[in-house]
Amino acid sequence: MGASLMARNIFNQPPKDEKESAAPSPVPVKFSKLPGSVGGLRDSLREITANSIRDIEPDRIDMDGLRDRLILEDSSIEDLAESIRKHGQQVPIMVRPSDQPDRYRIIYGRRRLAAIRRVGGTVKAIVRTLDDDASLIAQGQENNLRLDPSFIEKSIFIKEMQETGYKPGVIQDALGLTRQGVSNHRVVIEQLPDELVRLIGPAHGVGRRQWGDLAALSEKIPLVDIARETLASLPDTTPSSDKFQAVYVACSSKARGAANQSARGQTTVVKDNSGSPLGTLSVDGKSIAIKITRKDNPEFGQWLEERAETTLRQLFEQWQNERGSGS
Repeated sequence: MGASLMARNIFNQPPKDEKESAAPSPVPVKFSKLPGSVGGLRDSLREITANSIRDIEPDRIDMDGLRDRLILEDSSIEDLAESIRKHGQQVPIMVRPSDQPDRYRIIYGRRRLAAIRRVGGTVKAIVRTLDDDASLIAQGQENNLRLDPSFIEKSIFIKEMQETGYKPGVIQDALGLTRQGVSNHRVVIEQLPDELVRLIGPAHGVGRRQWGDLAALSEKIPLVDIARETLASLPDTTPSSDKFQAVYVACSSKARGAANQSARGQTTVVKDNSGSPLGTLSVDGKSIAIKITRKDNPEFGQWLEERAETTLRQLFEQWQNERGSGS
């Protein structure tokens, strides 16, 4: 079976929870050195032997790789730690040997590693010698199997993979997406300020259309400022998806207000050198109007009325001449 086909087919298996999953059943596998980044994937993530699972001290494992989660040290880590206290670690993490002796770099299982560091003791880990591409694909596959990342988390992961220089095929296999799917995620994340995403969080259940609608408002209003103000009034325990909805409602309301203000236009009082008002200049999306109040400047108003048409033609001719000289 080709590695790309495996990367896509593996997502048909249902996700498993740490509390319910049992360690994979030993399956005899012949380990051999396979060429290239895809060669290592020919061994299924579930085709491991009992001898390939080791007990490793957590402080010998370095957090490595790209971000695939917006939140790691959250309340769910404590829940996972409590589950491991009661039932033990049921699902191993995966690591690969580091360049430094007797150290490892994590491939997947960052939440489990963080939980076990709270519990204490060793961590059960599968040790695989994989190159960067194969490690990235394994990381993406395992995340999709166990806890489907949110749309925005996948978008950030894609952005970081692309900026790091991973090839399109590797990115697609890591997340089980088509080329168009990758493009859809990237288009949205490029429009969103990084700080806005950090403020809201992963927002599970919020999809491309909703994030895209919020991103579209970025050209009209200061999203980050509105988000800060909105979230400051919410409890710290507010779920991330609810934070998104609150920010989206506030930003949409602000954008409508800005649009209405623009439609009404702006009026500026024009003053002479002494500071006395001469008239007003009103500008909106449809017209430009100059208004002179006769009671304030009766003589100037009379003078301008007599010369208004001529003056307007002169201004138009001046504009044409300046436009012609500039072309």
